Amino acid sequence: MSFGDVAHAIQLALAPVFLLTGIAGLLNVMASRLARIIDRGRSLTEQELPSHLQNSDALHKELHRLERRRHYASLAITACTCSALLVCMVVAFIFLQVLLQVEFKWVISSLFTASTLTLIVGLAYFLREVHLATRTVRIQVIVRKE
Repeated sequence: MSFGDVAHAIQLALAPVFLLTGIAGLLNVMASRLARIIDRGRSLTEQELPSHLQNSDALHKELHRLERRRHYASLAITACTCSALLVCMVVAFIFLQVLLQVEFKWVISSLFTASTLTLIVGLAYFLREVHLATRTVRIQVIVRKE
């Protein structure tokens, strides 16, 4: 094993590291959305309710929607975190391949494929949560007659 081999391993590991940076950004957005969902749920259960939610049926529907959104956001975070862990394993196996002089091509390609698939699943769950949020929130526009 030479210095050139280690340098080449570092070059190969850079692309997955950039992918990790992108996944970290996605996780930040997803965690922020989850925090907002949880805060909204707490505000509905712990404080005095707005007038349009005084009816217990309306409150129950709102809490049910928030619970569905929380579930999808949590699944999205879990899938994207698994994707990031698989990318980390790809990086580790790239270095192990160089250090041990053992071929791990199938392992590396399988881990990378699994990482991509779990990222797709995470993004699909995130898209579902966003869709639920936009479907349940209606913004009323007040038109002034002058």
